[in-house]
Amino acid sequence: MYKKIFFIKIIMLSMILLSCKKEEPEIKPPIIVKPATTEYLKFKLNSANQLTISQNEKNSYSIRTTGEDPYITTEGISKALHQDSVVLTFEYKSSEGIDKFQIFFGPSISESRSVFGNAMSQASAWKNYSVNLAKARKDFSWGKQSDFIRVDFGTKSGIDIEIRNIYFRSMNQSEKKIFEEEEARIKKDEAIEKALDAYLKKRFSSPITEVRVSASEITVTGEYNGEGKYSLCEIFPNDTLVTTTLFKNKIPLDSKSFRITLPRIINKNSLQYDRLLSRWMIVKEGNNKESIDSHARYADIIEPKQSMPRGILTSKKGLGGFFMNQYVGDLDELGITSITVNILVTGMIYTTPGANRVPHTYGGKTYYMSTDYLKHIDEALKLAISKKIVVAAIILVQKATECADPAIGKILQHPDFTSEGIYTMPNMTTDEGVNCYAAALDFLASRYNRVDNAYGRIHKWIMHNEVDAGLTWTNMGRKPMLNYLDTYLRSMRICHNITRQYDEHSEVMGSFTHSWVEPVELYSSREMLTALQQFSNLEGDFQWGVAYHPYPQDLNEPKTWMDGKATFSPNSALVTFKNLEVIDHWIKKPENCYKGSVKRTLWLSENGTNSRTYETKDLIEQAAGFAYAWKKLTRLDGIDAIQWHNWIDNRVEYGLRIGLRRFPDDTTDPGGPKPVWYAYQAAGTDKEDEVFEPYKSIIGITHWNDIMHLVSP
Repeated sequence: MYKKIFFIKIIMLSMILLSCKKEEPEIKPPIIVKPATTEYLKFKLNSANQLTISQNEKNSYSIRTTGEDPYITTEGISKALHQDSVVLTFEYKSSEGIDKFQIFFGPSISESRSVFGNAMSQASAWKNYSVNLAKARKDFSWGKQSDFIRVDFGTKSGIDIEIRNIYFRSMNQSEKKIFEEEEARIKKDEAIEKALDAYLKKRFSSPITEVRVSASEITVTGEYNGEGKYSLCEIFPNDTLVTTTLFKNKIPLDSKSFRITLPRIINKNSLQYDRLLSRWMIVKEGNNKESIDSHARYADIIEPKQSMPRGILTSKKGLGGFFMNQYVGDLDELGITSITVNILVTGMIYTTPGANRVPHTYGGKTYYMSTDYLKHIDEALKLAISKKIVVAAIILVQKATECADPAIGKILQHPDFTSEGIYTMPNMTTDEGVNCYAAALDFLASRYNRVDNAYGRIHKWIMHNEVDAGLTWTNMGRKPMLNYLDTYLRSMRICHNITRQYDEHSEVMGSFTHSWVEPVELYSSREMLTALQQFSNLEGDFQWGVAYHPYPQDLNEPKTWMDGKATFSPNSALVTFKNLEVIDHWIKKPENCYKGSVKRTLWLSENGTNSRTYETKDLIEQAAGFAYAWKKLTRLDGIDAIQWHNWIDNRVEYGLRIGLRRFPDDTTDPGGPKPVWYAYQAAGTDKEDEVFEPYKSIIGITHWNDIMHLVSP
């Protein structure tokens, strides 16, 4: 997947309310009458970064972006803003749309004191833009005399912008209504977070000890401890467990120890629901209220439909984002034993039949899968299985506007998705959404886990992308971490339970950035992994793994050994190639193992070092960065594999050159192998030390043992 770089900013935890009001195009600029006390913000012209700016007339500016991080600050305000002045408003024209409009709140400029506004659309006539910053003003105590803002105009060079009359105003009635609704939603989310936290800390006296799924039945075993009436209750994937006070699907318990067998398929709101996806829990009956008396439990044992061989890694060397092209010979030349493949489920699934679509019925409803989309995946996976390469599919859900079928977009885009998102969390809030998502996974599992390997094989399932940077890569709005993780975990469980029917060795993996303790956007990877382990321990452990992205601290800088935020402490801000010892240490701790004894799979599934240019020095530093990472990870037995990303330099990587090969359209050597390609080829062979030797002096070491460190307590 195309990886964002350093200037796709860390997004604050606060919910910012966005509204954009459009005017009809006018021949002449509109005359806007403001109160006499209105203070227009003025840009500080000498603060411009990667943009040129000139002042046209009072309160009016012309801007042209000249780089990928264009921004400018305003002069400090002359007096404190009124507490009701919370909506930043201006008029603008723009030659292109700006999708990453960001506001920083000075005087202390930092990522944690910034917010994103709505995208600014292309406009040839004057258009109004407004963003409600009420919460930001409160959270940052902003609006005092001399305070200022920094405005970032996206990530693209060559955009011409005119902007005028920048000021803060009070909310109108419509904005007040939206604000109040959002405040209510935030309070609801906070209540859910509090309840989830209590649920994780609670030690119930009544346990469900096993959930077994056969071809046609579900068997639930457990016991309740206490006096009164108790029931076994079913929790569906679209239920909010911790806020439920009256459960619908209840089975009275007449014995403290019970073993109840139920039909696997039931009718549920016009669908044939597969209880394979459900959780089960014990509930105590009360006066017009029911209380949870056990942790919920997912399926422990799933009877497979067939027997499939386990995928076996024969080395740690892999490629990320594999696709069919003229360089597929690299699989043999580089000695590749694992790959990742991106699968956009919303690129293949339709609600209606059509040319080159195959039907797939799930839950009593038929969907239609595009064989045109699947053709390239089939080719890649058939090639991989012929070479005994282990494959992980990265499961992605596009936002509604990008789905192949708009009807699918409406079903699968999460209802709280916001415009910052590149991909969406699947919508599991409705029966229709759960069934559609499960159908897509069921189709993929049935196609790519066949005894005859007719279409190739998927061994592992990486669930979405970089969920600790969820606002950008798996968006469901700004949520407290536990709320977000609870939804992500349901997505993981649905995939795990469905794929285990077809392959008893199937494994789902969580995808994370190089954040560890320091959040990259809303969350940090360690806090999410810790909570994921807690949920697993309480709700029946399942064999999930970790797909980690330990890019260097600065993706442009290949000399990862210089990463200041990567330390050898369990509390390191980041885990990069420099301190892989930290995540190796974490993955091997017994409390983080599957059922306390089996180490979870850890792939470095997306990562690479950059060559700033194709000059010799930059190419050698890129290769040295890889050599450093390889020598580390081969000594760390908690790390099972690395998948280098990008395989080939890509023009849409915001100027990065992190591939093993040059740009395919490079004028000097199109697609040519870089020094890092040869280092990758030598890695794990008897030529490794010879090829790696020159890189020691660049790293500043005499022996490779010098790069290894113990993790301090």
